[in-house]
Amino acid sequence: MQENFKNIEFQDIQFFNEILDSSRVIVDEETRKIYGSDETEDLCFPPAVVLKPTSTAEVSALLRYCNENRICVTPIGAKTGLSGGALSIYGGVGLSLEKMNRILEIDEKTTEPGVITQVLQEACAAKGWYYAPDPSSKGSCFIGGNIAENAGGAHAVKYGVTKDFVLNLEVVLANGDVIWTGANTLKNSTGYNLTQLMVGSEGTLGVVTQAVLKLIPLPRHQMLMLVPFYQAEQACQAVSAIFQAGLMPSALEFMERDAIDFVLQFLEDVVVPVEDKVQAHLLIEVDGNYPEALMQDCEKMMDVLAQFDCGDPLFAEDETQKNQLWKMRRKVAEAVKSHSVYKEEDTVVPRYQLPALLKAVKDTGAKYGFRSICYGHAGDGNLHVNIIKDELTDEQWHGMLPQAITEIFQKTVALGGTLSGEHGIGYVQRPYMSLAFSNVELALMKSIKNVFDANGILNPGKVL
Repeated sequence: MQENFKNIEFQDIQFFNEILDSSRVIVDEETRKIYGSDETEDLCFPPAVVLKPTSTAEVSALLRYCNENRICVTPIGAKTGLSGGALSIYGGVGLSLEKMNRILEIDEKTTEPGVITQVLQEACAAKGWYYAPDPSSKGSCFIGGNIAENAGGAHAVKYGVTKDFVLNLEVVLANGDVIWTGANTLKNSTGYNLTQLMVGSEGTLGVVTQAVLKLIPLPRHQMLMLVPFYQAEQACQAVSAIFQAGLMPSALEFMERDAIDFVLQFLEDVVVPVEDKVQAHLLIEVDGNYPEALMQDCEKMMDVLAQFDCGDPLFAEDETQKNQLWKMRRKVAEAVKSHSVYKEEDTVVPRYQLPALLKAVKDTGAKYGFRSICYGHAGDGNLHVNIIKDELTDEQWHGMLPQAITEIFQKTVALGGTLSGEHGIGYVQRPYMSLAFSNVELALMKSIKNVFDANGILNPGKVL
């Protein structure tokens, strides 16, 4: 279908200038290159033009025109994605939602897609509300992108991912029609659940222009501890044991030794003592409204951890130390990227299978001769696997990587898991979808895509 896309011509630019003022129609090469990349490796696919609408009406007019003229459209958020979901693979229009960045009403929980996640969280917290999904890029990523990818984050283990906080969406379809997908209510069993269909659809079915979100009361207290382990697989085993003991942390993060070393070299302002023998850390948080109850949870957790080969935990004494420990965890991906060319996978398994997944990744690395750096949301069974190029030649890197990734994914699926926990499929994981889905299941997905976008103009080259 991509062969039928129309190249953008002078008259198309003229039309875009009629809908948007000229400052929001960008054609210069340098800017288009900026909008042609996200955080996915070193890939760059510039759109032919970048458009920046400020309203649903403008989005509708642009999509209607592009659909009628077979011009492909790639929705673009904050460009923080890790699966290439916002890359304009076939050129066309890069539809940036950055100027649709208003929190319309917190009490009504309504926001536009270009609002930065942390900005929304802080605005909610000021009124005593909590929006829990918190990707590592929360200081720069957009709510619209979080919805497109069904983003998670550290606190998903207790509170859920983006889909668990979306009640209703205003969506512009490929033909320019505007719909609301659900209702602004906690309960809704009226018809098909179009809201949840849109969440995680990666901009392939429609463009989100407003979101009504669920908010919950803000927890008033948190306790945070960093626990060192002398064996990485034992750190993974301890995760399941914590839940089996009836404990519910608000965050439970895993970082193996190389991840810690990289980030401590990368961040000069973060100082955390690490013994030579330590091979991994768990970062564990509990939250709630009563410090005494949280301390009891921490004490019970230490009883569980005493069964494993671990050292003394570091308890964060104040907000400054909490922020330091969280900064260490959230900056791992940046630290790895600054060190080497890398390939990141977003594997997820039932959490009791996490030790087996970690072992499989390391065994695959030994087989193919690459180093991997693993970290992630252990409480969800979500392991981020960074395959590092290091000193490998280009021939070695490109020759072995697809088969190595295939074997990691095959093992992940065999363990009851799947290809992506929160980063999405986008452009880079498409070749592996058949490992997780049958031909019948893939055909159903393609049929859904065709119903919403018969001409295939929305974010082509992604997911399927």
